[in-house]
Amino acid sequence: MARPPRSLEPVACSPPPGACYRVAMGFIVALGMAAALTPPGPGISEALARERAAAITDLAYELGFVVPDARDEPVEGRVGIRLTLAEPHRVVLDFAQPADRVRGVEVNGVAVEAEIAGGHIVVPAERTVAGTNTIAVAFTAGDEALNRQNDFLYTLFVPARARLAFPCFDQPDLKARFRLTLTVPAEWQAVANGAEVSAITRDGARVVEFAETPPLPTYLFAFATGRFQVETAGRDGRTYRMFHRETDAARLARNRDAIFDLHAAALAWLEDYTEIAYPWGKFDFVLIPSFQFGGMEHAGAILYNAERLLLDESATQNQLLARASVIAHETAHMWFGDLVTMRWFDDVWMKEVFANFMAAKIVNPSFPDLNHELRFLLAHHPVAYGADRTEGANPIRQPLDNLDEAGQLYGPIIYQKAPVVMRQLELLIGEEGFRDGLREYLAQHSFGNATWTDLVEILDARTRRDVAEWSRAWVDERGRPVFTVRLIEDARGRLDSVHLRLDDPGGRGLVWPERLRLAFGDRDGVRHVEVDVTDRNTFARGPRGIGRPLYVLPGAGLGYGLFLLDEGSRDYLLAHVEEVPDEVTRGAAWIALWENLLESRVAPADFVEAVMRALPQEPDEQNAELVLGYLRRAFWRFLSSEDRDGRGPALETMLREGLASAGTESRKAAWFGAYRDMALSAEGLAWLERVWRREESVPGLRLAEADEINLAMELAVRAVDDWQAILRTQEERIENPDRRARFTFVVPALSADPGVRERAFARLRFVENRQREPWVLESLAYLNHPLRQSHARQFVRPALELLREIQQTGDIFFPTRWMEATLGGHASPDVARIVRDFLAGEPQYPERLRWTILHTADELFRAGSGDETVMGSGVSRDLSPAD
Repeated sequence: MARPPRSLEPVACSPPPGACYRVAMGFIVALGMAAALTPPGPGISEALARERAAAITDLAYELGFVVPDARDEPVEGRVGIRLTLAEPHRVVLDFAQPADRVRGVEVNGVAVEAEIAGGHIVVPAERTVAGTNTIAVAFTAGDEALNRQNDFLYTLFVPARARLAFPCFDQPDLKARFRLTLTVPAEWQAVANGAEVSAITRDGARVVEFAETPPLPTYLFAFATGRFQVETAGRDGRTYRMFHRETDAARLARNRDAIFDLHAAALAWLEDYTEIAYPWGKFDFVLIPSFQFGGMEHAGAILYNAERLLLDESATQNQLLARASVIAHETAHMWFGDLVTMRWFDDVWMKEVFANFMAAKIVNPSFPDLNHELRFLLAHHPVAYGADRTEGANPIRQPLDNLDEAGQLYGPIIYQKAPVVMRQLELLIGEEGFRDGLREYLAQHSFGNATWTDLVEILDARTRRDVAEWSRAWVDERGRPVFTVRLIEDARGRLDSVHLRLDDPGGRGLVWPERLRLAFGDRDGVRHVEVDVTDRNTFARGPRGIGRPLYVLPGAGLGYGLFLLDEGSRDYLLAHVEEVPDEVTRGAAWIALWENLLESRVAPADFVEAVMRALPQEPDEQNAELVLGYLRRAFWRFLSSEDRDGRGPALETMLREGLASAGTESRKAAWFGAYRDMALSAEGLAWLERVWRREESVPGLRLAEADEINLAMELAVRAVDDWQAILRTQEERIENPDRRARFTFVVPALSADPGVRERAFARLRFVENRQREPWVLESLAYLNHPLRQSHARQFVRPALELLREIQQTGDIFFPTRWMEATLGGHASPDVARIVRDFLAGEPQYPERLRWTILHTADELFRAGSGDETVMGSGVSRDLSPAD
């Protein structure tokens, strides 16, 4: 029986959050204090961050923003900052706006002439005193991180974008208490981290004051305001509020209770697991149309992508699981990331890995009929492999000199690979020891900051294994192990044992210690043997009583790496994968076949043949959605246009039959989506058009507004007769103004007129046209649709040239998604050469952006270039650090 959760009240800065770290750094920083300090450079360097963290304690902000009704009028603000210095010391504030946006600076009640340059406001040491200091700045806020729309706005300050909106110390280890006042149009709602304590109408505006927060880093400070509706619900004695802009009352009613239930279940699970009561008081969340993330974990005021939570009746099982997962993920952040925050963004992966790892555990009770081991495998391994197999693979933990590059640390390696790695660590330590170590870590560092080393020290004490040594391969190095299997027979020709060989594709001689599973298939079914890999060569006894197996599948759902199939196992699985009896092993077999396809060990045509035979017999919906996704990629990227034309009719027949026989609406939605995305025949397109025109229905499947929008766009990109009229009619059908605005933005990218498409791409060169990132990405993906790739070749080089600007002006996921949308529809050697030539001509190109390009171009290279460094055995790739 778990102990009841204990409440944690933040200590009133005595000792201050991060005090232990500051004391430790004091001697280091003090050595340079007497001499003139280096002028702060661009961004926020680690050196500047350490200087400030060692000097500043007892930090608090009092902020006020005046948000006008007109979007083209500026947001004005004032910030009062209270801090303590042990001795007079310069104070460097971050404010990445032109100097004329600073309208006045006062220090300890006296107006001063502060130095304003390079994105900083510098208060000289002689203006400060030992003890408490107050700094007040009147300013005009920048719009870049305020995400202003005509009738709403929301802040998004991760990883270091608060400095675009107001003067602050924009680093994670200077946690502070925030008190906020917003002056907004009278009819607007407002929500922030703290609870609303008063709201009055004055001079035609609404003035809302919020309670002071517990200690937060600037990237978690947030507010949203605008024309929102508010839904309130009670669960287990707690009140939850949902702010939204949905105009479809039926859609809202259909999702409302499930959304509140999932939040309450996640919160209860986390309180039990951590033994720490929810630390942020009230619990609000805001549903943002076309939000650029799935969610953002602002303490007490989570932001979500509205489309991810308000699902249509035709939602697939994967969409339902994704909704539960994102809610669990963001709720887990209230402890992992918000309560305990990384000291520096080189450890940003820690908050993300625990949010994802805990989410995988939290969703289990909400889906009792689901195979959750399969869910973990499919949610993490394929996406992680999609980055880790490539020349653009990156380590989980990366050094970071300046927060200007922090956004490039995010991606599949920390979101998908790291949870797999954490499961291996849990297996190494034991489930209870791992949980107790996390409880100690959270309790010890609550409302403060911590590093990976801090957690390693706690976990090291709970196992005989060397966690620090284990971490070097898994956390500090990039790439994945490659495994091959050799069967060893006895004198009678029966299986005796298995030799499992591990190779490092980077030639570094690395060994990744892990537990994995070997699956042996014979006429009686499948039998598993678990082995611990601790060296390059591992020998394991085969199951008793087995002769020569029909196949051997290394990994088999437990274990991480490229598992190269021997010829006999490959051929058997291609011919009989549907006969593998348990769903986890079968899912792992599909993943292995796909990974071997990418290594040129399985022919794409053979893979598609296996899918067409086996998929109609797949009883598990999770596996069916995995295979449908692989089929799309194989169809568009690895089959020639002649192969597509030749296999298209049989493929469409198989998908229509699968749609007709699918037993649930969510399964039908998955099959219908695949048919819509791959249909090319005149007969197939005519049927889809009749469905779009509502002349014919799909039995057992209710199409919502979003389904009809997607169908109209797919018909248009295929240039069916009357495609223009279809788009016009669809625009008139859309009732929700936010969805209509997005559709209108994307329409030019769907045009059959090359000139219109060229102008649609040209507008993306201007930052003001890239503010709604999901709109941009959808437009870019259609411009580069496989059916348009010949014309779209001209967009690839300009998109590559824009990538640095995309990284500087966009949010954290935008650079990777920009490249995915650009390259995702291409498969030609010409485009592969464009990418290679661009990188060859940019020898000083930023390493992390180079990795982004190489990661997103990986399947293009494999499909289109025949480059041996990519198409080989998987053990020759160069993963050594860049010079």
